[in-house]
Amino acid sequence: MAKEEEKKEAGEWREFFWNPRTHELLGRTASSWGLILLFYLVFYTFLAGMFCLTMYIMLLTLDDYKPTWQDRLATPGLMIRPKGDNMEILYDVKNTESWDNYVQTLDSFLAPYNNSQQVLNNDACAPDQNYIQEDSGPVRNIPKRSCQFNRTMLGDCDGLTDRTYGYRDGKPCILIKLNRVIGMLPGKDGQSPYVTCGAKKEDSEFLGDVAYFPPNGTFNLMYYPYYGKRAQVNYSQPLVAVKFLNLTLNTDINVECKINSNTIREFSDRDKFAGRVSFKLRVNSLD
Repeated sequence: MAKEEEKKEAGEWREFFWNPRTHELLGRTASSWGLILLFYLVFYTFLAGMFCLTMYIMLLTLDDYKPTWQDRLATPGLMIRPKGDNMEILYDVKNTESWDNYVQTLDSFLAPYNNSQQVLNNDACAPDQNYIQEDSGPVRNIPKRSCQFNRTMLGDCDGLTDRTYGYRDGKPCILIKLNRVIGMLPGKDGQSPYVTCGAKKEDSEFLGDVAYFPPNGTFNLMYYPYYGKRAQVNYSQPLVAVKFLNLTLNTDINVECKINSNTIREFSDRDKFAGRVSFKLRVNSLD
């Protein structure tokens, strides 16, 4: 009986897969299968067409050179170079290997700012005024030009007069850059934004004197507005160099640098990089 039941079940499965009497495959005739396949073909073709149409309409609303929406903070961030691990710059004056990596980082970072390259790629602009390059209606003013920022503007921190950027003498240089924001005008009425650095309250007696390059630590107005990487391919981001002249050695010093501007007034307590940057500085000299 068991063998007869197994044969019967096997026969039923074979007949379900292909029924020679009704010419049905898996319970459906050829016409039924054809209608189902046609339905799904039309259905998924319609979905694909809707997706392509939606993407096409969305792309028509986008600008290749300027984002339609920007969700960045109103206050741009600051960043330093070199930044070290965990925003700490720690080294021993007597140990060349401890600061050589900082020097190499600055060399690489400043390579595009060599005077010869700046003269080749960028314009000598009139200072203290924005370099406005508007489009002429539908006619794009592309590519937009940029103003020269020569590394010699960084004075004692340009890496040319002193190849060690002051690290060998215990007077390190830190480069500060203001994060790029398309269309931002960080100053008005001929007043350029500028950087100031100071120690946290508990470390104020250890910081000593600070020198700024360019003078007064300014980001000149001529480098703004920034039009975006695609529109302004040779843009040279302005820098401010800060040189710490007489730090207290063998001491942790918590430093904060911030941007000062007549158009940037609010600083977010939630974002420590909004309009400012904090880092720890320690220079050892162990005899």
